[in-house]
Order: sequence, then C-alpha cells, then structure tokens
Amino acid sequence: MSKRNATALTLATLGVVTLLGAQQRTSTEPPPAYDARIYELIDAVSAERIERDIQTLVGFGTRHTRSETESETRGIGAARRWISAEFLSISNNCGGCLEVSFQRSIAPGQPGTRIPVDTEIVNVVAVIRGTTDPNRYVIMSGDIDNRVSDPNNYTDDSPGANDNASGMAGTIEAARVLSRYAKTFNASIVLVGLSGEETGLLGGAHMAAVGRNQGWNIEAVLNNDMIGNIEGVDGVIQNNAFRVFSEPTPVTETEQERQARRLAGGEVDGVSRQLARYVARIADQYIPNLDAKMIYRLDRFGRGGHHRPFNDAGFPAVRIMETHENYRRQHQDVRIENGIAYGDVIGGVNFDYAAKLTGVNVATLAALAWAPAPPTNVAIAGAVQPSTTLSWDPVAADNLAGYKVYWRDTTAPQWSHSRFVGSVTEFTLENLVIDNYLFGIAAIGTNGNESVVSFPSRRR
Repeated sequence: MSKRNATALTLATLGVVTLLGAQQRTSTEPPPAYDARIYELIDAVSAERIERDIQTLVGFGTRHTRSETESETRGIGAARRWISAEFLSISNNCGGCLEVSFQRSIAPGQPGTRIPVDTEIVNVVAVIRGTTDPNRYVIMSGDIDNRVSDPNNYTDDSPGANDNASGMAGTIEAARVLSRYAKTFNASIVLVGLSGEETGLLGGAHMAAVGRNQGWNIEAVLNNDMIGNIEGVDGVIQNNAFRVFSEPTPVTETEQERQARRLAGGEVDGVSRQLARYVARIADQYIPNLDAKMIYRLDRFGRGGHHRPFNDAGFPAVRIMETHENYRRQHQDVRIENGIAYGDVIGGVNFDYAAKLTGVNVATLAALAWAPAPPTNVAIAGAVQPSTTLSWDPVAADNLAGYKVYWRDTTAPQWSHSRFVGSVTEFTLENLVIDNYLFGIAAIGTNGNESVVSFPSRRR
C-alpha cells in the first residue's frame, strides 16, 4: 500500500474513532485530506540544482562574517551578492513575484570576542507576498556565513559545504519552487539567508527585532542548519530521518501565562512545539520514507542556531537538520590528522538528502501559507464534567472551511485524534474527560490545508 493511501486510511480510521468518542454531529462535509499541489512542489525540488548552488557557495573560498566584502569572487560579500542575484533571477522568471532586499545592521566590536571590530551584518531577504493576509509570515532560513577551527580566522579557506551551504542552497531552491505558485498564497513566504550565525546569531537577532518592531505576525520560522550529511560521527548512515528541535514554551511568557499553562498541563505545548508537530505531520503525510524526529530541546546540548533569536523574541521557530552529525566536518580546518579527514568539504554532502529536507520545508511553507491563520483566544472547560468544551475566536479567511478539534493522551508526543467540526466557534466533545487528554484547535481551508494547532490559553 502506498504511503498516500495508508495515510488516508489512517485518517479515515481516526474519523471513525472521533465519531464514537464525540456524539455531536455537524452537517458540514470536511475538506479534502490532501492538497495535490504540495506533491507537485515536493517533486519539483532538484538535487542537481542544490548541488550546483552548494558548489558555488563553496567556491567563494570563505564566507566568514569578517571576510572579504569587495571582491566579486571571494568572501562573504561576493556570496551575499550572488544569493541576491539568484533571488532576483527567480523573481524575473515569475514576473517579479519576489521582493528582494538586503537587511543591514552593524555589530559593535568588542575586543576578545568573535566580533573584535565593528562589523556589518547583512541578510539577504526574498518575500513572496501573500494575497489576502500579507502581514502573516512563514519563514525559511539558511546561514550564509561559516568558519574553520579558529572562529576568528577570516582569511583561510573555509568550504562550509554542509554547515551551512546546504541550508542556504535549500532556501534558494525553495524560492525557485514556491515561486511557481506565487500570488496564490494567503500568507507571505520569506526565504532568507542570515549572516553572523557563527559570531553570535547576529543576523537572526536583527531580523527578529525588525519583525517585532514592524509588527510582523510571524507564524513560523524554519531554520535549516546542516541538512546534507547522512554519515554520522557515531558510525550511523541514515538518509530517511531528520531532526526538528523546538523549545517547550515561549521564554517571553508572563508569570500569569506560565501559571495558566501549568494548570492546563501545557508544559510541552508552546507555539514552537506545535510548529514542530506540524512539520512532522506534513513530512509523514506527503513524503514517503522520511521520519521526523522531534527533539524536545531548544537546540543541541550547549549549542545554538539561528532559530533561537526568534524564540527569544517570542516567535514560533524550530531547527530542521540531519539526524546524525559528523563533528569532524564541522568548524574544522581542512586537513588529515592521524589518518582521519577533517573539514566541511563538498564530498561530505548528500545532495539527494538535502533535496528531501528541502522538500519538507517547501511542503510546510506552502501548507501554512495556503491555510487560514491559527485560531486565537482558545478557551477550554470541563472541570468535574463528563465532557470537554472548547471555544475560540473566529478566523477571518476567504477560504475557511471550518475547524478541527485535536486531542491526545497527556504523554503522547503527537496529536493522535481529531474531528472536523465545521464553521463553529464552540464545540463539546461528549464523554471525553478533560483530565485525561490534552486538546487543541486548528483552522482548515477549503483546499484541505490546516493551520498550526492552537493550545488553549485560558479556562472558561
């Protein structure tokens, strides 16, 4: 049985279970379970183009944040101008559908740090503007910069093939593929190359600040950092899984919000964790033989990535990356030592795997941008009752088909049961005791695409 049919059977089975568990009925027919356009987008991702772009990025010699900026062939300046030119070429091919710009800031120098002198940090941004909800943003990022063993060595060659030319090439390829459906997305899709990652997550911090100051409604940030390695330093070779790192709850929550979450049992149900579940569900639904491993931590132990500045600003953001890292290919001078090869060279990148993870991003971005916005002001009631009631504010969307209620066991990592409830803003699940489950609500478009699940923020 194909994965598409198997997943459809699973959804149908869950539909039967939910009807048994909740006796209310709705006359509204549920929207389709799949959007065929997403299969087309995934199939359009090209491993060959990703390989070509990684080779180009490696060819700049070094992309260290403090490297050459005037040369046309070497250094981070040449790299970011090339990325901008690629975005502009894509835009020209789709009738100007991408808004391409540089996002600049100055990192003040501090002696003894990775930025000892004042340094310009430049992000390269391409926006596919949403048609009906343009201030709602879904973002895919890759990193432009890289480094060798000495983080302050900005002159020696530093290929940075996997870390992070792979994520940057994937972001450019996502722009190519998604541009085919420009002017059909409700929300705006941002494809961005962030700078200054190896020197303190500086480009991401600047972009998050811009988003906060300008009132962007950032619904998702997919940070792609190393998506091309399948040979782990642990000896495992695996090309059919990837990791999604997410923090449990927003660090920006107030004490009142934290207490409310504690009483609701939502310690692992913050907005970034819901985004991680969404990525995993999309991968399972649309991509055969690829499993998302949800890692319940902000990032790898003691390390950081460019999703963190967005988390620090309160935005939903996750890190997408390979399952098995090879530390000999990260932050290393290219060399052979005691018979062991070190260095982040292009021979360590599996381009088919990078294309597969790019497909996950493309599918997630498209599904979110085609879906209505998530429900807000979700409330829940059911204390000392045999049933559970959820209510929420209506979502304003031209393509809204209705809402889907989700629930799962309190120890389950993923939403396991759901029911489409139609165009209502309140629903009671009969004979589901609130104490035994966690609940959420998603908005669904007429095309079948869903928002991220919203966890209840208050009690009724």
